[in-house]
Amino acid sequence: MNIIEIQNLNKTYKSFELCDISFNVEKGKITGFIGRNGAGKTTTIKSMLNLIHINSGEIFYFGKNLKENETEIKKNIGYSTGYINWYPRKKIKDIVSVVGKFYDTWDEEAYKKYLKLFGLDEEKTAIELSEGMKVKCNLLIALSHKAKVLILDEPTSGLDPFSRDELLEIFKGLKNDGVAVFFSTHIISDIEKCADNIVYIRNGKIIASVTKADFYNTYSKENENLEETILRMERGALDG
Repeated sequence: MNIIEIQNLNKTYKSFELCDISFNVEKGKITGFIGRNGAGKTTTIKSMLNLIHINSGEIFYFGKNLKENETEIKKNIGYSTGYINWYPRKKIKDIVSVVGKFYDTWDEEAYKKYLKLFGLDEEKTAIELSEGMKVKCNLLIALSHKAKVLILDEPTSGLDPFSRDELLEIFKGLKNDGVAVFFSTHIISDIEKCADNIVYIRNGKIIASVTKADFYNTYSKENENLEETILRMERGALDG
């Protein structure tokens, strides 16, 4: 079952464009969105959330058009970037007390669970957190309102290897509960460890949107790992 359906999405800037972006995100699956910096990952995600105006295309969640059902749909989405840039001098608990009021699905037990799991001190302000802890703070909020789909832009950015593995294990647990996890990254090993499906973007165009197994079968040479395959494909694009 597809939770997200992106159909022929186009967005044009002066020096860059997304061109006919189409892919699906399945329920209970982890989809890794991969591509080099500047390939269009963040622009695609902002388009998926109606944070920027697209030129054309359709975006559906749970079979409903985003433009026509944005408020209802966004209650079921957890969104996080790899950084924090809001209320830097407010305590975490004060930020959460405000944000939680926007969600009738806010789960205080889940909040306490992830607060403990991430080792966050809710008495600290955002400006006092390390880069890794800022990422975890964003995820804490995204995971605390029973979201049916998580859309995460570079969520492992700034995390040490142990914390990254910890986060990927959380993703696996969430997918077992039927949550769809869609996350962008340039850390290919993260995709290798946990993704079920891969969406690969290059220069604003989708090169592949397949299962991880099909990606290997279609694009990898013998004994190549995913990182080696992607690097070879990127070099080939530059050489061509």
